[in-house]
Amino acid sequence: MKDRNKPTSVDIAHLAGVSQPTVSRALRESPLVSKETRLRVQKIARELNYKVDVNARNLRSQRTKTIALLLFEDKGEGECFINPFFLSMMGSITRACANHGYDLLVSFQQLSDDWNAEYEDANKADGIIFLGYGDYTTYIERISELDRQGAHFVTWGPVIEDQPGLFIGCNNEQGGHLAASHLIKLGHKRIAFLGDQSSDHPEFKERYQGYQRAHHEANIEAIPELCIDAHFSEESGYLATQKLLASKREFTAITCASDLIAIGAIKALRETGLRVPSDIAIVGFDDIPTAEHLAPSLTTIRQDTFAAGQALVDSVLMLVEEQDAKSLLLDTSLMVRDSCGSKL
Repeated sequence: MKDRNKPTSVDIAHLAGVSQPTVSRALRESPLVSKETRLRVQKIARELNYKVDVNARNLRSQRTKTIALLLFEDKGEGECFINPFFLSMMGSITRACANHGYDLLVSFQQLSDDWNAEYEDANKADGIIFLGYGDYTTYIERISELDRQGAHFVTWGPVIEDQPGLFIGCNNEQGGHLAASHLIKLGHKRIAFLGDQSSDHPEFKERYQGYQRAHHEANIEAIPELCIDAHFSEESGYLATQKLLASKREFTAITCASDLIAIGAIKALRETGLRVPSDIAIVGFDDIPTAEHLAPSLTTIRQDTFAAGQALVDSVLMLVEEQDAKSLLLDTSLMVRDSCGSKL
């Protein structure tokens, strides 16, 4: 029977004010840990009479050569669905895993489960990649425990100072700025924004901040009444656009926090007889596979799914190898298509 009073590396980590992987490295004299931290960790280990569990260490060293990819399944509106942007990223993640000689285990995030116990501790996978997170505040609370346990995981999402775990994401503020700047250059001065700007959706909030910066640089007022909350889905974009139209506020363009929101917005505009782009210009965000094939084709902000998949796999494998890995922001780019018309 396991001795519940036996000190663990997690106990040492708590007392030393470092992560559990740092404790493991310090006890192995890893050069990745500063001398001061190594000495502090080793002193605490001696004081606690800590002994390395050789069996557990050997079990952890048995690699599965598998990475778990956990997809967030949105259950907020009607039937469950997966953001098609994540589906487009799966191919690059699969390819990157194969290049490293790893298999990919794909599953849905089960919010009632202990992710680390389900995958790493059960020896199903060496590390975990998360795509999507739902409510950011709740997600951070969940992964704080994973981080404390020293789990090997990386999330595709916003890169925010002092957040737990490792994040790879796009430069959302840059993308929001590109979208609004493009419309302003076309002569639009009353540009709506569809997307949730709360702290629960920091990626959308950052896109909105880019939208605001573009207006500020052009000495154009960003009108608060033209900014309507919307989440990721087409339905949310459709309803937000209906609310925008009902406000009777004048606007000539819409920048949307996702392509799905943009698709819903186009549907709502068409139902009222407004044409895209001759009446209202639209810019999306993500560049999902269908964006290019819509009628009209959607001008949007492209996130590089190939670079993203590679970075996610490289980063989680660095953690598996107990190497230093840092959160990373990837650049966005503007894909100009047919959904934007000039007002000049």
